[in-house]
This record gives sequence, structure tokens and C-alpha cells, in this order.
Amino acid sequence: MRPTEEARMARDFENKVALVTGASRGIGRAAAARLAEGGAKVAIAYAGNDAAANEAKAECERAGAPAVLLLKFDVANPEAGAKAIDDTVEKLGGLHVLVNNAGISIDGLILRYKADDLKRVLDVDLASAFHLCKAAVRPMMKQRWGSIVNLTSVVGEQGNAGQTAYSMAKAGLIGLTKSLARELGSRNIRVNAVSPGWIETDMTKDLPEPAKKAMAEGAALERAGTAREVAEAIAFLASDRAAFITGEVLRVNGGLYM
Repeated sequence: MRPTEEARMARDFENKVALVTGASRGIGRAAAARLAEGGAKVAIAYAGNDAAANEAKAECERAGAPAVLLLKFDVANPEAGAKAIDDTVEKLGGLHVLVNNAGISIDGLILRYKADDLKRVLDVDLASAFHLCKAAVRPMMKQRWGSIVNLTSVVGEQGNAGQTAYSMAKAGLIGLTKSLARELGSRNIRVNAVSPGWIETDMTKDLPEPAKKAMAEGAALERAGTAREVAEAIAFLASDRAAFITGEVLRVNGGLYM
């Protein structure tokens, strides 16, 4: 590869603005930092951990982001999400990339599952992406360029006992991705999804060691993935390197599910 081409790929997001939800930790933070490395101005959306959000902001600044905006709001609130999109456009000068990463998992067997927990999981993991996409589409249409990446999960593809609510939300994101890709393609807005498998994050670190071992051994590569590895897939789909890819679900699971 020629050095000039390497340099171009490294700065895929120069003069672009990206908003990443759930960006204070884990995959979201890794994605925000990777987009910052590519030259993007980054809006870090987070729910409540101010310390983690400021650490993520500092990481993005070190990575080379020309500007970083912190947005503290509940993604389950459609009005707050729409305001976050407006604030991003106003303060950073546009919106080109939206990464819907925020998510929670409230696990439990269906016979004991509470209706309030089901509503919360669906609001945070699925409805939030719908509402944020709806708000983001307006500025993307005006500039006739946009890329949306939704974070689904291997659980949304293959299912998992005790995670029916989480699984249905993540499966719903796949339907949202494919339908929206068809709806927005004529406006040069691409919509894709990344489907991680077993990834080492704060969400998974407290699981019992036998469970971690079993998950790692179930993957063809016989290990857990890293947040950075998922972030690389997100950055690829968000960039012009994937200019002819839309409606796709990219599995980043080490061969856990094929």
C-alpha cells in the first residue's frame, strides 16, 4: 500500500462530525476514539457517569479529535435525543456519522420477567435508535451524506436463554437497519449494523469465570474480542471505504456464530 493511501485511510473522517451513544465506556468509547483518530469531531453521548465521560473526552482529544462535545441525556427520552442531535449540529457544525451503541441488559427468565424491565430494555436498546435515526436523518439529508451504524449482538441473531428481552431488542435493530437502509439509500445515507460476540467490556467483566471460559471456547478463535476490534468494524462501515455497503450486518464475534 502506498504511504499516501495509508495516510488517507487514517484520516477517513476529516471534516466530519460523529455522534456516539453510550460512549463513556466500553465499545462506545473505543468507537469514539477510533473516529477521533480519523479526524472526526466527536459528540460523546452518555447517561450519567461524568467521570467516565470526561475520561472518554480526554481520550478522544489525545486521539486527534478537533473538537469533543459531551452530551448527557437518557437515550430512552425521544425529546432529549432530538435535542442532542440539534446541539451536535449547532456546536460541531453538522452530523455525518451516528453510532447507536447505548444499551442495557436486564436478564431473567420470562416467567419472572417484569413488564417495567421489558419496557426499559426496549426503550433503551431499540426505540432509542429509532428516535435518534429519525432526528439525525434531517441534517444528513441536507448534506446528502450520512452513515448510521447500529450495534446489535450475537444474542439478537442466535438467541440466549434468560435474555429474551435483550435478544428481541437486538434482533429488532437488525430490522431497523435493513428497512432504513432501503428508505435512505436514494439520499446517499447508508445504514449498517455491527454484531459483536463475546467482548471484554465493563458489562461482561463481572460474569463468572466459567461462563467467560465457555463463551471464549465457543468461538472459532477461542478468545474474547476487544472493544477496539469492534471499533475498527464500526469505523470501516462509517467511512467511505464502505461506500457501496448498506443494510449489512457485520459480525465481529471470532466465529462464535456464523
